[in-house]
Amino acid sequence: MVTYSEVSHADAFSGEKMNLSDYYSNCDLCHRHCHVNRLAGQIGYCKQTSELRAARAALHFWEEPCISGSAGSGAVFFSGCSLQCVFCQNHDIAIGHTGKTLTSHHLSDIFLRLQEEQASNINLVTPTHFIPDIVSALEEAKSHGLTIPVVYNTGSYETVDALHMLDGLVDIYLPDLKYYSPDISMHYANTQDYFICASQAVSEMYRQVGMPVFSLPADQDPAAISLADQSEQYLMKRGVIVRHLLLPGCSHDSREIISYLHQTYQDKVFVSVMNQYTPIKIPAGYEELEHIVSDREYERIIHFILSLEMENVFIQDGGTAQESFIPPFNCDGI
Repeated sequence: MVTYSEVSHADAFSGEKMNLSDYYSNCDLCHRHCHVNRLAGQIGYCKQTSELRAARAALHFWEEPCISGSAGSGAVFFSGCSLQCVFCQNHDIAIGHTGKTLTSHHLSDIFLRLQEEQASNINLVTPTHFIPDIVSALEEAKSHGLTIPVVYNTGSYETVDALHMLDGLVDIYLPDLKYYSPDISMHYANTQDYFICASQAVSEMYRQVGMPVFSLPADQDPAAISLADQSEQYLMKRGVIVRHLLLPGCSHDSREIISYLHQTYQDKVFVSVMNQYTPIKIPAGYEELEHIVSDREYERIIHFILSLEMENVFIQDGGTAQESFIPPFNCDGI
């Protein structure tokens, strides 16, 4: 346990190249299944048209240690979100009020610039609704020398078909597994099928990248050091870290999610259990979300993890539930 344009990628089924219009003109990238014509300016549940928009592209130091490293993760925060959770920590960009329009070519240049700034990786934050443009940008950047790992940082509500487009382009998946109960996911994210869809997405992510791999020195025998110790000392090169944000009063739901991950994956993925929930712009009718997770709630979850003898787990120290941990979304680096 550790404390801290054109898409040239082959379609997973046909092997043929597909145009952006094939994805955006009848959008079906996430499980909202809007089927709106985003190319014509129609707005999906994600609050976005087909115009690629982002609100920040800069070094980010507040991810798990094996993601941020000492140099920082090269995080690109995209505007909009297909989940629209009522308590969103990145509220202003999730609802689409903040962001700057850019092209996939410009995004490719941003990736290469972040690599030049010694970023540990490229970290794509809330990218679901822009997957086709991101695929195009990644392929261009890789053809021009992008070599650092690519991290896909998501709420996990994209379809498996959408994830197929990323196969071979993403090295590390950093998905959320937010809710287990259909009632809770309906209450906070207006979807009863979240767990079913998100668990299918995580399964596809694991299929693509497999077991965790870390950047050990050439003379270090991986068998001589546990994965948990590797994650504390070295950067992740490949693998899956499933995040779960604790919510006030939802400890039972958290136990269900942790149990599912343990039973399904054992130590084949890392689990990151976060206590950083911060009440920001909570709408009326959700008064239970107006306070942070108590130390007692978090300690009980940690004891539960220990009772399962889980090893590949990240936990957070106290003091993380602060707005200062949320970066300014002022279009820096865009």
